[in-house]
Amino acid sequence: MPQSGEAQTEFRRLYNTVFPILFRVAYRIANSEEAAEDLCQEAFFRLYEKDMVFPNQEEAKYWLIRVVKNAALNYAKRKDRERKAYQKAFREDARVEDTGEHILIKQQTQIEVQEALDKLPENLRIVLILKEYGELNYKEIGRALGISEGNVKVRVFRARERLAGLLAKDGSHVS
Repeated sequence: MPQSGEAQTEFRRLYNTVFPILFRVAYRIANSEEAAEDLCQEAFFRLYEKDMVFPNQEEAKYWLIRVVKNAALNYAKRKDRERKAYQKAFREDARVEDTGEHILIKQQTQIEVQEALDKLPENLRIVLILKEYGELNYKEIGRALGISEGNVKVRVFRARERLAGLLAKDGSHVS
């Protein structure tokens, strides 16, 4: 359904404003730039195709965050199932081998943090991703997830505590 020039301008403004946030959230959940970009594009396509109308851009932003978060979680779960099936079928060793090559400290730290983040329960992992990578404030996270701002604060605190514990247990030194 063709949209008016004003509606297209609003859509473009929403896209330019919200896409970077959605991409960071999707990337941290899906752990793939290509998948994150596809998931974000798909969410905007759904919004455009359904010609959805929101009272304001903030409501559209929260709807998009929910859609991308859920799509990214589904993608990550599907990829994990595929990986496990592949390992089982080909009897792959699930351990990560140290190649002995020089690995930059920054890359290693990111890997360790991502692995620790993946060990967190979903409800704690999602709030931390939205806070740290989506750069949303507590109120925005609460609206996106449909929970109170206070609950968001508690979950972020618990997620950070548990993440710090996991990193300390693994001997990681992340500042």
